[in-house]
Amino acid sequence: MSDTKPKKKFSRRKFIIRSTVGVGVAIGATYFTRPLWRRTLASLANSAETPYMGNTDEPRLWFEVTAENEVILNSPKVEMGQGTFTGLAQIAADELEVNIQQIKVIHAPTDSGNIDGMSTGGSLSISGLWQPLRELAATMREMLKIEAAKQLGAEVTALSVSDGVVSANGQSLTYGEIVKNVTEWEMPDTPPLKDVSAYKYVGKPIPRVDLKDKVLGAPMFGMDASLPGMLFGAVVRPDQVGATFVEADTSKAENMPGVVKIVTEPDFVGVVATSRMEAEQARQAIKAVWKTDRNWQSEDIEAMIKVGQGDPVTIQKSGRAKRILNNEEDVVTAEFTSPIGAHAQLEPNGAVAHVEGDKATVIMSTQVVNLTRKEVADRLGLAPEAVNLIPTYLGGGFGRRLHTPNAVQAAVLSKAVGKPVKCFFNRKEEFQNDTFRPPTHHIMRGKLDENGKIKAIEHNLSSGDVMFGSPMFPGIAEPILGADIGAWRGGMIQYRAIPNLRTVSWRVKLPFATSWWRSLGLLANTFAIESFMDELAIKAGKDPVQFRLEHIQDDEAGYRLSEVIKAAAQKAGWKDEVVNGRAMGFAASTDANTPCAHVVEVTMEDGQIKVQKVTCAIDPGMAVNPDQIRAQCEGNIIMGQSAAMYERMIVKDGQLLPSIYGPYRMALMRDAPREIDVVILENGDAPGAVGEPPMGPIGAAIANAAFRLTGERLRSMPLVSS
Repeated sequence: MSDTKPKKKFSRRKFIIRSTVGVGVAIGATYFTRPLWRRTLASLANSAETPYMGNTDEPRLWFEVTAENEVILNSPKVEMGQGTFTGLAQIAADELEVNIQQIKVIHAPTDSGNIDGMSTGGSLSISGLWQPLRELAATMREMLKIEAAKQLGAEVTALSVSDGVVSANGQSLTYGEIVKNVTEWEMPDTPPLKDVSAYKYVGKPIPRVDLKDKVLGAPMFGMDASLPGMLFGAVVRPDQVGATFVEADTSKAENMPGVVKIVTEPDFVGVVATSRMEAEQARQAIKAVWKTDRNWQSEDIEAMIKVGQGDPVTIQKSGRAKRILNNEEDVVTAEFTSPIGAHAQLEPNGAVAHVEGDKATVIMSTQVVNLTRKEVADRLGLAPEAVNLIPTYLGGGFGRRLHTPNAVQAAVLSKAVGKPVKCFFNRKEEFQNDTFRPPTHHIMRGKLDENGKIKAIEHNLSSGDVMFGSPMFPGIAEPILGADIGAWRGGMIQYRAIPNLRTVSWRVKLPFATSWWRSLGLLANTFAIESFMDELAIKAGKDPVQFRLEHIQDDEAGYRLSEVIKAAAQKAGWKDEVVNGRAMGFAASTDANTPCAHVVEVTMEDGQIKVQKVTCAIDPGMAVNPDQIRAQCEGNIIMGQSAAMYERMIVKDGQLLPSIYGPYRMALMRDAPREIDVVILENGDAPGAVGEPPMGPIGAAIANAAFRLTGERLRSMPLVSS
């Protein structure tokens, strides 16, 4: 398209941006007690809708029309298997008035100017771009119509558009023909959007736009990237918890075959060689000295993650739960735990970097394009605009790529040799230098009244950091919030009709990196809460489904939650009894304003739990692509089942283990449910979160089903002993 500037610049605000930190300042000024405004902040964070944080004023940053009448959509969100590119293509095609086959979605390089200010994560790609992308596409359509009217000698109101062809008075121009003759663009005010009922693609099960390339094995991932004249790098990384780099003896490595240069920095030492194998062999020959303060063991970590240790913050409080549970009799108490979890994504972390004088190019898989660009620029002493970061498809993200400082190492190695360098983790490095899902400990307490309803309930949870310590968030967030939002995600009691409820988060700083993991604390917290709800239902002598419905508040969130609970139970043919050696378990959760419920059917085979079927009901508000929602539910269920039943990292003699696939047990195809049935409800006028909410209920639903078969309450993940 033409590089000429539009006649009119304008700023269109798509919706009100609610900043919880900003609200926190106002709350802090209004309320003089820190616990109160921290709870208020937690409540806001638990239900706030996070807007897209990037440029939404300039359609030409997003869309490029080719001479062949193809529309290229430069996506600031990355595709990591969740189907985002397909959903974005559907949204854009409907407002642009083009056939979806004419849309090509690519990752926007940072030098395009279309940069996501935050990240791809939090189940926010489709929901965050739903409104701004429609408005951008509609505005781009009108810009094309204005130019077509000039070229056709017609009024804009007389034009019709179909499949990227503008017609009037028996004449037609394709979008591709229109842009060839544009010398100066006019940008109108945001036009009215179509009614959703008029869309041809939104709401339909459109096949994935990246399907062909993936089936044919096209080089599309970060690990596939290459540049002419590229060398290979390897970095010496510690295998001990808490180790800091002191020095290294590189004399042997310097003379090994293929070695181009040994690069020693204050914080790391790396090798550049002519092949990856030569770089790896030289890396192994380097004798690095690391400083460690302690030879950590799993027992040490478990002793740290205990409710009662660390810094407590009450994040939810209604009524007098603590007083009731401390002073009355017949209080039910239960403890639950979850282990350290690895991301174990298929594609290890790495990057291809080329530093040329005062500019740099980085090609990589990352969820944080803007942050990574800034870190590379800072290390090289460049302006961020001098670094062009080119994102690729991700071979698995799950939060592992929400900090990718490995790009800095690749860039430093490239600068040292003056050539492109490709530097990736090996599998052992990936496991031992992961940013792990933190272990957790939970204490649940509850009291029933004379009618078998919950009088009071309390959830105490202890966890390592998730959000805190992440470079994505400023350090000022910690004293303001007090409790780590990521750690307690899913930890609030969702049954708000209970008159007395309380949730307390205990923060513990661990000696190794813990951070974002798909759904953050949702899986572990829901495991504790929903297992305990099952126990209370049994004690009350009530059906677990009906018991939950009795405790749901009468508001919009409560309505949506109750509807998914009823839908899952009805679709599964819920029975609270064992039939022919097969039992059902139930659990539900609400995450990012998306409620979800699971009915799991299990049997016992050779003394082990076998998941036979999962029925999932979800209400994402509105479905942009029903097939993609089903796929996300299926993926969440199997990944959650794997984490809940099998996965566990340990600490032994200072090392995080296992360090390879195989010993790190995960669900295999033979372990996956034989059937997954997904019911999609649409009780909203805009799409909501899908990528993580279905993770929540699966662990508790499996454990609740297993209890009905065995009479044993499983309170610790992994549910299956190794």
